[in-house]
Amino acid sequence: MSLGKQSQPHSQSSSPMLFSLQGSLLTLAIFTLLSFTYFSLNSVHFSSSPTIHISADTNEQFSDIYHSPEVFRLNFAEMEAKFKVYIYPDGDPKTYYQTPRKLTGKYASEGYFFQNIRESRFRTDDPDQAHLFFIPISCHKMRGKNTTYDEMTVIVRDYVESLIFKYPYWNRTLGADHFFVTCHDVGVRATEGFPLLVKNSIRVVCSPSYDVGFIPHKDVALPQVLQPFALPAGGNDVENRTTLGFWAGHRNSKIRVILARVWENDTELYILNNRINRAEGNLLYQKKFYNTKFCICPGGSQVNSARITDSIHYGCIPVILSNYYDLPFNDILDWRKFAVILTEKDVYNLKQILKDIPYSEFLTLHKNLVKVQQHFKWNSPPVKYDAFHMVMYDLWLRHHVIKY
Repeated sequence: MSLGKQSQPHSQSSSPMLFSLQGSLLTLAIFTLLSFTYFSLNSVHFSSSPTIHISADTNEQFSDIYHSPEVFRLNFAEMEAKFKVYIYPDGDPKTYYQTPRKLTGKYASEGYFFQNIRESRFRTDDPDQAHLFFIPISCHKMRGKNTTYDEMTVIVRDYVESLIFKYPYWNRTLGADHFFVTCHDVGVRATEGFPLLVKNSIRVVCSPSYDVGFIPHKDVALPQVLQPFALPAGGNDVENRTTLGFWAGHRNSKIRVILARVWENDTELYILNNRINRAEGNLLYQKKFYNTKFCICPGGSQVNSARITDSIHYGCIPVILSNYYDLPFNDILDWRKFAVILTEKDVYNLKQILKDIPYSEFLTLHKNLVKVQQHFKWNSPPVKYDAFHMVMYDLWLRHHVIKY
């Protein structure tokens, strides 16, 4: 019987009973939904809290720098509890495999990752428990042995093909749950000679440029960090920052050439067409970060630059001048909360853009910059929320899109 017929006069005697039944069912449905929601929230609360250990102060600290602080908090806790990575054991550590070349210099990020992954809770010796598989080949070590690019490509291809032939794991997903790490640009050139690896697996690279095949939803931007830092971290020192903007470096890209040509004689922007001469004083280049508000970060021979993490470490707000740079942890951190993001065409109006930033906004940017410093530092052994854990979190996010 339809609802319309129930409202007719001859059906009025049955209406109260029917509406009473409908009301009871509706009440039961609402009660069930509320109960499910209550127990679900309790489950999330009690399962997450013992793992993450975040205080109210820490929550406040994260609130201004993440796209979604609560999602990050919960997902990070789940990653720490569950994420497992299998490292292929093949390859002689004395050649190009398994161990980093060194932990110093502007390509130290690759070395730290190789070392950190072995020291961390994420490593498993059981491939059946692994979410992802790490291909431990170091193109940086090849460079140290004066290997040509053609030879590098052959070495990479032969190694990966040997893993595919020996183990069943690559073929389950055609490599979608595999990843490799390279920070030096030679690693990008060497691996690009093997399209099967580049197109299928997750690339963790320091040169994540949209115009050279980097795929943001698949690949991971590795921060290029010049460690050890020459001086302590800066921050909470805005009264000492009297210089508007600073850049010193080589003219090894078009944007750097324009930057130097337009602004090197300016009185408010301190722009040098080369690194500061060491003969002028010890660590003058690093010390300049301490008294500058905004540090200009144009791309060099590659889109990336260690100057960005230098700026973050020394408390100088980075000004990104790039058209194609997928910034490290861009899907986690809101870079516009602690940096100035510009395109290359903005170089001609650079000084006015920086001067137009209100002082209150500058203070907020600087405050948030201090908060993210921990995310751009490598440690051995790794420390929670450091660069290693942020890279692992990016990998954890990507493993969710893989099905086999």
